[in-house]
Amino acid sequence: MKCIVNIIWDSEAAVYIATSESIPGLVLESGSFDALIEKVRVAVPELLKLNDNKAEVIDLTFMSERHCLVSNG
Repeated sequence: MKCIVNIIWDSEAAVYIATSESIPGLVLESGSFDALIEKVRVAVPELLKLNDNKAEVIDLTFMSERHCLVSNG
């Protein structure tokens, strides 16, 4: 089973947030990008079990985009 996990940066809360359209219930946050990925890796199998998905192998693709403004002057 292939799943895309979207990660966004919430600058007001200073956390990364992970969600996925293909994994119902997945909403996790962390101040660390790497810690968030680990949280997702642990939570996904449990969430899929709760949703009666019996996939034995889950292929996670993490998509992240972050924008910032810089000044050259």
